[in-house]
Amino acid sequence: METYGFVKDDTVITKEEITLQTGVPIPQNIKDFLFDGWYDEIKDKVSGLKYSQKLSNFEFLSPIPNPSKIICLVFNYKDHAREQNLLPPDEPSIIMKPRTALNGATGDIVCPSFVSKLDYEIELALVIGKECKNISEQTAKDAIFGHMILNDASARDMQVKDKQFTRAKGFDTFAPCGPWITTADEVPDPQNLRMVTKVNGIIRQNSSTSNMFLKVPTIVSMLSKVMTLEKGDIISTGTPAGVMLNRPDAIYLKDDDLIEMEIEGLGKLRNKVKFVR
Repeated sequence: METYGFVKDDTVITKEEITLQTGVPIPQNIKDFLFDGWYDEIKDKVSGLKYSQKLSNFEFLSPIPNPSKIICLVFNYKDHAREQNLLPPDEPSIIMKPRTALNGATGDIVCPSFVSKLDYEIELALVIGKECKNISEQTAKDAIFGHMILNDASARDMQVKDKQFTRAKGFDTFAPCGPWITTADEVPDPQNLRMVTKVNGIIRQNSSTSNMFLKVPTIVSMLSKVMTLEKGDIISTGTPAGVMLNRPDAIYLKDDDLIEMEIEGLGKLRNKVKFVR
């Protein structure tokens, strides 16, 4: 049975238990709970809740299952742009991933066998908490509900063939994310978080969100001047150096590879690669 709730250390309280302990009838839809006043109604009661279940008893799905938009920035890290012999763009260069690409923190990345160059990208993802349009950098932080990790998995052979990114990044399961949403108040400085990617235990990416070119408030403000940002939208802010794209010694992902991604304070993704016919 699918549910949602809160995580504290290695324990969980589900929405059903929250209702029993607070008397507040928690809605079935997580977006209703987070963004339509229900979370605010119980926020002052959270510290008194009793977490009775073990984290290991749960499989973690995408924290937001049905966002209106998944917006991903490209070449937004100075070290990544440098390894590609590019300059970071001074305005957000974006692609849109379909929501059918969403995957959980431990789900398999299922890749068709006709893809020959599957790559990984660790990214800090923002979850928008309120509808906004044409907002300033100064007010942008108020639009961010929380943060999570997103792996912007990419079929590089498709990317090169198509000369654009949509098909390469749009396959089902190509956006593992989570493992949960860490609320914005729990992340004092999103521009100073260590981020590490390992493949089969070997470090492939080792950087920091401090290497972003366009910073979080600028990204949100600039995007809001292009499109209305809606509650539950996901903005993935780009990846640092260490991907396999354009490397002469590239070692692309293969069947049964284990990808582990960790961003300081936000948890960890652990996804296996499965190639299928």
